[in-house]
Amino acid sequence: MIDAGAGRGFDSVTLRSVRKTKVAWYSQTWNWFNGAWHEGNPPLIGPRSHVSWLGSSVFDGARVFEGVMPDIDLHCARVNRSARTIGLEPTLSPDAIVELVREGVKKFAPGTALYVKPMYWGEAEGIATIAPDPASTQFCLSLFEAPMPVPGGLSIMKSSFRRPTLESMPTDSKAGALYPNNARVIREAREKGFDNALVCDALGNVAETGTSNVFMAKDGTVYTPYPNGTFLNGITRQRVIQLLRDDGVPVVEATLRYEDFAAADEIFISGNYSKVMPVLRIDSRDLQPGPFYRRARELYWAYAHGNSASKAA
Repeated sequence: MIDAGAGRGFDSVTLRSVRKTKVAWYSQTWNWFNGAWHEGNPPLIGPRSHVSWLGSSVFDGARVFEGVMPDIDLHCARVNRSARTIGLEPTLSPDAIVELVREGVKKFAPGTALYVKPMYWGEAEGIATIAPDPASTQFCLSLFEAPMPVPGGLSIMKSSFRRPTLESMPTDSKAGALYPNNARVIREAREKGFDNALVCDALGNVAETGTSNVFMAKDGTVYTPYPNGTFLNGITRQRVIQLLRDDGVPVVEATLRYEDFAAADEIFISGNYSKVMPVLRIDSRDLQPGPFYRRARELYWAYAHGNSASKAA
């Protein structure tokens, strides 16, 4: 192992001291890798790892909160599909990943809200160096403490950036390489005084926000962008649509422009991290948490707690 402090005025004892006293930027975390659990943020890749310079990674995100982990099976199945989409070969079955999640939850205090992140990446180079070698696929399951956001709401604007198409990026996966685009959406929004932004596809139709799927209501009907391949048809999105429809609420997947959202009666978002949240401002127009948002959140919480397969223990 090469001593990272060599030649920079550190001896090995000093370097170890610096590492030990540095405050971690992350919350309590447990990771399953290579058959064992590891606490914290262990180094798993190197400079020659394919993922470190060519971006061959996928992940998924699920939630544990209030003793439940809704749709955990669907999230674990999707990470395997995402892996295959970018040329990786999954090494665990979805059921095996679910069981590891249940095992990992027990390492935290009861009632701790967690983010659950199974991930795959390419370790070795494959075809023409650019593609990863599927046989080198690595897996890690990371669980970390992440309190559920309070539904206070958020403000949105129109982003100047666009979503890529399926022909230009693997938009049918949760590939890590997609997220620098989301990051610049969020940076732009924050620089302009907003929390988030609506992002359009190449044709100028609204696709999603920088972090979530999006819904709007107008004249008694809920609308959401049609999943045209430019954004991920989220698991929480699909669940919210089903729950609202089963409750008798008309939900239409449609081609929507920014102007439709600007004139909406209410807007809310769905996503794994915060589940269902209201939008309280679009541009300079204030909004209130509306009845469709409230019903969607109530239905989702009832589903999460009422489905026996969702129980975390």
